[in-house]
Formats: sequence, structure tokens, C-alpha cells
Amino acid sequence: MTPSRQLTLMAVHAHPDDESSSTGGVLAHYSDQGVRTVLVTCTNGEYGDGPDHVKPGEDGHDPELVAKVRLEELRTACGHLGVSDLELLGYHDSGMSDWEYKDHAHTFCNVPMEESVGRLIGLMEHYRPDVVITYDDMGGYNHPDHIRAHDIAVAAVEQTDIPAKLYFIGRRRRDWEKLRERMEAAGIEVPNFPQRQTTPEAIARMEEMEQRISTTVDTSAVAARKRAALAAHASQLDQSWWLKFPEDMFSEVFSHESFIRARDRSGAPVPEDDLFAGLR
Repeated sequence: MTPSRQLTLMAVHAHPDDESSSTGGVLAHYSDQGVRTVLVTCTNGEYGDGPDHVKPGEDGHDPELVAKVRLEELRTACGHLGVSDLELLGYHDSGMSDWEYKDHAHTFCNVPMEESVGRLIGLMEHYRPDVVITYDDMGGYNHPDHIRAHDIAVAAVEQTDIPAKLYFIGRRRRDWEKLRERMEAAGIEVPNFPQRQTTPEAIARMEEMEQRISTTVDTSAVAARKRAALAAHASQLDQSWWLKFPEDMFSEVFSHESFIRARDRSGAPVPEDDLFAGLR
């Protein structure tokens, strides 16, 4: 069936650079297919790294300057990914779950839900997305802003009933194991992941998430563009393991992106290899 209008994908993310690491592949992949790709970034990323990777609260960290730099990097990354429309909600970064900033009244995770949901509803009514993608209910790793982005995306989808499909970002444990194997083989230092991600509970949750993955999209053809988008976020990622991979190895390790289908009106069977299965 040929759609009577352009298909639209909307990704709802918490901070600048989340779009590239989590969904850079599908944003570029569907942009190449002529799909309208809308990126909603909820915060300005004020509590990212400052110059020379100085951390929030340390001398030399200026949250407003950090936000300015990160938003410019975001615009560059969107160019690499072919993002059609970038929408900035402009909320203040909340910081990590174990930082005191998350308790400040003005941060994104503490903005009244009706306010932020209402703004996202307005964007959905404007763009009429067929597919929405965001984090799962744990925000990937319990980041307050990721969890709030999930909450407002789900609420906006439910209240508008516009998107035919809603997806949560899913990660397979074996993909992380493959990543570590390739890093060790290439002599790249393997990062020590935060303890909260390696507890028995966290491992059990990842295994449970893997069982729910419904959709895997081949993004190997656009892996170089995903890498370029990540490199655009140099203030945060110039020393990261993401960019230590040679380009050919990056294309192998990040050859696909996986998702959990949480809402569907298409009737498409699962597993599927296309976020727009059943819609075209």
C-alpha cells in the first residue's frame, strides 16, 4: 500500500548525543528512505562535561556554556544523520540519579508532567508521527531525564492516539559482550561500566529486556554516519570508547539497532526488521 503522505518518525531523547548513540542508525536509515525524521531533545545537557572534561560542580564548569556547546554539536550531528526537524524543549538537565541536581525544582525530571506532556502533544499534533521511539521505563540505566522522557512520550502517545507504533530502545546482552570482545581484540581499553549496570538485578533486567525485543533494523549501511554524528559531540565523546573503534570495526559492531514494540495498530507480525512494517 502506498501511503498518501510522507511517513514520519519521531525520536524523543533526553540530552544532546543520546540521539546518536541510541538511534543514530535508524534516524539516518529512514532519512535515506525519504521518511521525515523528527528529533525531540528534552534538555540542553547543562550537566555534561565542560572544557577538558571538567565535571559539574568542579572549577571551570559553566552549565550555560556547556549547554551552548552541546546544542551546537547536536545540530551538527543532526546534519550527519539527515534529521529533518530538530525540536528543543529546552529543559534543564537533571544530572545523574546519584547527583543532588536531580532534586532541584527547575530540572526536567521535576517539571510538572502536564506541562512537558502538553508541549510534546503539541509537537505530535503538528508532525503527526506514524512511529515514535524513546527509552524503556527504566530509561536504559535509571537516568532521571531518560525516565522522564519515557514518561512524557508514552503519555503523549496515549493522549493523542496519533502514532500507530511506539517503540522502546532495546539492547541485547550479547551485543555488549561482542563489543567487549572486539575492544579486547583491538587492544582498546574496555570501560568499567557503572556498578548499577552490573548487579545481578541489572543483568536479569537486561536478559528480560532481550526477550521482549521485537524489531531489529539493519543499519550497517549508515554506520559511518552514526560514527560521524557521535564524533560531532566532541565535548562529551572525544575520549569515549565509541570513537576508539576504527571505522571498519565500528560498522561491524554497530550494524543494527534493536527495539521493543510497545504499541501497534499496524497488525504487522513480529519479529520485524522495519519500524514501519505494516504501514507501507
